[in-house]
Amino acid sequence: MTNSPDNQDQPESAGEATRDLASRIASAKRERQREDNRASRDASPEMSGLARGLRIGTEFIAAVLVGAGIGYLIDLGLGTSPWGLLILLLMGFAAGILNVIRVVAEMNAASPAPAGSDLGPDAEDDKRNDE
Repeated sequence: MTNSPDNQDQPESAGEATRDLASRIASAKRERQREDNRASRDASPEMSGLARGLRIGTEFIAAVLVGAGIGYLIDLGLGTSPWGLLILLLMGFAAGILNVIRVVAEMNAASPAPAGSDLGPDAEDDKRNDE
């Protein structure tokens, strides 16, 4: 029994198909790895929305709790209950607001403006308005 020419071509074409498929898989893996590296490199300097919110909330809550804790300890030591707690709780609230303003300004300065956003008038607009 001899193999016909058609049967002899099948293993060769199957081997070519397997090699072609393996090369396409390897190429796709390399491309995926490049995309993952690019995405992780691009995303690292910027924070996600959830990370921003958690940081802002943590800054505020920490300031209020520290103020309240120090006020409570002063009340325990000096016997001025509840005035130390109330005063330092309000001071902690004010410090928390200042911290939130500082953190938001820092985050806004660190992140670039979105493409196509209006950043206000520039020098050319001022010149046109003067004429």
